[in-house]
Amino acid sequence: MLLWLVVAYLIVSIGIGLYAATRVHNARDYITAGRNLPMAMVLAMVFATWFGAETVLGISATFLEEGFRGLISDPLGASVCLVLFGLVFARPLYRLNLLTLGDFFRMRYNRSTELVLSICIVLSYLGWVAAQVTALGLVFNVLSADVVSMNEGMLIGAGVVLIYTLFGGMWSVAMTTFVQMIIIVLGLLYVTFLAGDMAGGFKTVISKAAAEGKFDFLPTLDLVDMIAWIAAFATMALGSIPQQDVFQRVNSSKNETVAVWGTALGGVSYFFFAAVPLFLAYTASIIDPAMVERLMAQDSQLILPTLILQYMPFTAQVIFFGALLSVIMSTASGTLLAPAVTFSENVLRGFLPGMSDRQFLWSTRLTVVLFTALVTLYATATESSIHEMVENAYRVTLAGAFVPLVAGLFWQRANNLGAALAIVLGLATWLLLENFVAEGDVEPQLYGLAASALGMLIGGYLGARPHHRPHIGGHHAAAGTYHQPR
Repeated sequence: MLLWLVVAYLIVSIGIGLYAATRVHNARDYITAGRNLPMAMVLAMVFATWFGAETVLGISATFLEEGFRGLISDPLGASVCLVLFGLVFARPLYRLNLLTLGDFFRMRYNRSTELVLSICIVLSYLGWVAAQVTALGLVFNVLSADVVSMNEGMLIGAGVVLIYTLFGGMWSVAMTTFVQMIIIVLGLLYVTFLAGDMAGGFKTVISKAAAEGKFDFLPTLDLVDMIAWIAAFATMALGSIPQQDVFQRVNSSKNETVAVWGTALGGVSYFFFAAVPLFLAYTASIIDPAMVERLMAQDSQLILPTLILQYMPFTAQVIFFGALLSVIMSTASGTLLAPAVTFSENVLRGFLPGMSDRQFLWSTRLTVVLFTALVTLYATATESSIHEMVENAYRVTLAGAFVPLVAGLFWQRANNLGAALAIVLGLATWLLLENFVAEGDVEPQLYGLAASALGMLIGGYLGARPHHRPHIGGHHAAAGTYHQPR
């Protein structure tokens, strides 16, 4: 019965997404929802897109193992990223009225920079989207009591998300996410209230967790530990800033105010609400410590679903799994669209400059299909946990794309030579240390970031000064026209 109710919910989600597709009349509607989204929808997309499988299944399991020390990257780093993006980056990027971050790299630097960094951005999404697909497979496997295998569940879940994302683009993402956010908040609060009551009350759970040191999050005074802490924080807080999915939500806002505060408030909301699955996971260790110990050795990501199925009433089960599917699908749909748009606009279109708007729209949709197939294949092949897949996703953008973005926006001396050196030194340093130095001895992405900054400084002072900078005034946005220099 529970499985069929979940199937019905998936059908409703597809229906909402297909209804949203009726608003898509051109590529701009498909990718930015016509830049018409209000504050509530932007905040919902920012919050719910990050509140995915990683938050409910991944970091909750990590919290039981390592406490808050294991969550420096997410939710702390992820929340800081969104607040920083909203307060620092949203306004100047929104005024440019571009389609992708790759467009910015072409405007500010050149086609080579656009191509390389766009490919880096696309590749960074493999782990992020694969984590959502893996979680969908896990949910269907648990709900069917192993009748549906993990791999079969991944195929079903990926297919559902693909259908409404394929046709509706950002309009589908916005509408489905808005509904899903309501289910997420109400559903998880209800289930957490029940679990807290079973575990002896809110105060008892918090006191016990604090006594076990679960809320300690600062590093020790050991240098290696401090570097590891900083690297974990910076990878998510800074490495996820040059990402198309965050930029797309900002760019879909109906005005600058919505772009800035919808993103910043979404980040704050994410940080505080991420505590809900942490609390829920810890109650499981009180309610059934033997079950938790067994699953910690087997697959810690199963702790929450098992707790719900074994101890919660049927209504709570329906609400929890509905909320869980909501968080996963909202994240998956947005992160499927972002790399597809980047590839079509900044890789494919550069080689086929004569594409009409209709051809570009359908090439983007085809890329959505191909990327879905690729991440599903990756998800079925990898043995990484959901938390590991997400943590590793942003190393490439931290080492290669963060410095060119920041310098391009805020440093007048940033030039083509600086961008080239930043990319080459950053990525080369990261890859060299990642592949040839023993794990744990260094934090490769952090050294890659430092090398990238050094490259930009050298190029900025030795290379020719740029003759112009991107216009970041408001007249493009005010006119409501799509600005796409080629």
